[in-house]
Amino acid sequence: MNRLQCVFVGALAALATHPVMAQDAPPRPGPPRAFQLPTPTTLALPNGLKATFVDFGVVPKATISITVRTGNLNEGEQTWLADLAADLLKEGTNQRTAQQIADAATLMGGGVSIGAGPDQTYLQLDVLGEYVPDAIALLAEILTQPKLPENQLARIRQDYSRNLSVALTQPQALAGAAMAALLYPDHPYGRVFPTQEQLQGYSIGDVRKYYDGNFGARRTQVYVAGKFDRAKAEQAIRTSLGSWREGPAPLELAPASPGPRQVKLIDRPDAPQSTLRIGKRVVDMRHPDFMALSVTNSLLGGVLMSRITMNLREDKGWAYSPNSGLETKYHEVTWIENADVKSASTGPSVAEVFKEIELLRVESPTDPELTAIKNYRNGVFVMSTATRGGLIGQLMQIDLQGLPPDWLTTFPQRMYAVTPAQVTKAARDHLDPAAMSVVVVGDLKTVRPQLDAIPSLRDAPARQTDK
Repeated sequence: MNRLQCVFVGALAALATHPVMAQDAPPRPGPPRAFQLPTPTTLALPNGLKATFVDFGVVPKATISITVRTGNLNEGEQTWLADLAADLLKEGTNQRTAQQIADAATLMGGGVSIGAGPDQTYLQLDVLGEYVPDAIALLAEILTQPKLPENQLARIRQDYSRNLSVALTQPQALAGAAMAALLYPDHPYGRVFPTQEQLQGYSIGDVRKYYDGNFGARRTQVYVAGKFDRAKAEQAIRTSLGSWREGPAPLELAPASPGPRQVKLIDRPDAPQSTLRIGKRVVDMRHPDFMALSVTNSLLGGVLMSRITMNLREDKGWAYSPNSGLETKYHEVTWIENADVKSASTGPSVAEVFKEIELLRVESPTDPELTAIKNYRNGVFVMSTATRGGLIGQLMQIDLQGLPPDWLTTFPQRMYAVTPAQVTKAARDHLDPAAMSVVVVGDLKTVRPQLDAIPSLRDAPARQTDK
């Protein structure tokens, strides 16, 4: 036996004759640090356009985002028209082709992103800090001088048609669209998909009319975050956007108050699993209860260790990744629980979700459970503001919702101040299961008897079935 083998055998013998020491418990996390953010500075031009600048980070790069308060809300019944217009903005200006725009952005170190959401259309470009004025000028040209070429419409519309066809075969997409329609009937927020005929009927005239009626300085805000020359950035904004038309004020189109809970069943014959959506409209981000409600959501279903997730996934084995979330729009928030569950466990899964909510409405969580949730949330918050784009996203939300300027800097303190009693009160005041609408996409011959066994669903005021 050589020397190395002797050492190895001796080590094994020592392990066999001495007890293994217990592993030390992991150290307790320290107190949360106060969130530090360089004070944003703002600029307001005479035509109504606003700009926000934040000196952020140490890398010599910057992110420029331009948001316009127009999106799916402004489409009326022309669903996806805002998205179509956003894609056509990418197709060139009166001075440059789409390829020339891409080449210009690449030389600055980035690429142009354009998209539309429920309330806003955004243009974004991430560049080396020295190119911020040029990047602002490029985005401004795309925004204010779009070509909106008719010869590209058929191609983009065909892409949308293909995407629509795929989405309408996906149970998750069907369930999400159905829930939106239940919570926001007769409102653009509730119209998720157009019909194929409607989509094919959109003309370049529709797109240009939408652009002319919704884009202008009064709806626009520029955000610049990173390391850059503030004076040069401001001058670029004044030069490229200062003389742009004012345009209309932001559209105010509040949805009607939600009615009684509804149940929507969509049949997928012989499906091995069901897709569930359970939700209701709740208070918006300006409400004093919103922070407590946000923590309550995290405890119920918002993180992997939350109660509903542990119940359906770990304890029962009925679902792989159930989750809940607070979906925000302009002065609107919905609480939604999402789950894909075994067909044979559909009804029991709905009942378990209701049970967990009811339990929290009458019994406050323990301090250790709530502290663990808060620590997780604080980590997510730090990551969400750790990049230029993430920080701009937070600032956009503050401006869109009309939140206080210190919303970000006071977030950790406000979140950690939520008590167990406030969590229970938030659940009791805002998450009544009897007011929650339910969507089930699944094999109805298997699922319907299970749902009929839940009295509150069987007696729901409105119940619809789609074959």
